[in-house]
Amino acid sequence: MKNFLILLLCLVAATSNIAFGQSNDKDLDSKYQKTVIHLLEALKAGEETIEFQKTLESSTQKELEAELDTDPERFAFWVNLYNAYIQIRLKADPSEYDDRPNFFSSENIHIAGRDMSFEDIEHGIIRGSQSKFLLGYFKNPFVKSFKKKFRPTERDYRVHFALNCGAKSCPPVAIYTADKIDEQFDKSAKLFLEKFSEYNKEDNILNTSTLLLWFVGDFGGVSGSKEVLVKYGIVPSTDVDLEYDKYDWTLALDNYIELD
Repeated sequence: MKNFLILLLCLVAATSNIAFGQSNDKDLDSKYQKTVIHLLEALKAGEETIEFQKTLESSTQKELEAELDTDPERFAFWVNLYNAYIQIRLKADPSEYDDRPNFFSSENIHIAGRDMSFEDIEHGIIRGSQSKFLLGYFKNPFVKSFKKKFRPTERDYRVHFALNCGAKSCPPVAIYTADKIDEQFDKSAKLFLEKFSEYNKEDNILNTSTLLLWFVGDFGGVSGSKEVLVKYGIVPSTDVDLEYDKYDWTLALDNYIELD
């Protein structure tokens, strides 16, 4: 009886801690993942974001490493961060887009004690340290250890349908979560390809986004790209000729989409 009462008291105490808002380990383990989601939600609602930015800027490498220990967590966090800061930077100063190479390469994002660029996040981390040149066929041999710590173990071509670079031809911004990211990536891929692809059945030619050409190695070559297009129902078979549309770099902010 005594042991039963002790157990009952422990259960009551644990329940009280949660009821009165005390953080449990799971909450602490996802602090920055939640913060970047709140940041995107605030941007979408047109609300102030500075406190969320400060929280992310105050993170440490050790803290982030503890949180981002699976590929779904890494993909969700870094894609959300990239998309959020594209909006923040270009809303603050749209003229930065006049010099896009400088915009993407400038180290103006402070996270975990590092100043990073959009290129660092996209190519160094999200794409698994692939070179930004050479069509996705070669890994950058000189990538810094920080990026190695956070890059996913496997490349996923679907990130190209999730990263929003601020232009009209970019995929829209969605909020990605680690527990649903596989399903979300599939949805964003299908929606993007349906929007930016046009199949001429008579000539058996598909006009599609030039993203599939710029990063063709990420897709497994041209044959891999065709398999992706079949997978998402864009073309009936891989026996199709591909042509790539010109990318429209017209600035287009506040382009959000719900995936759930």
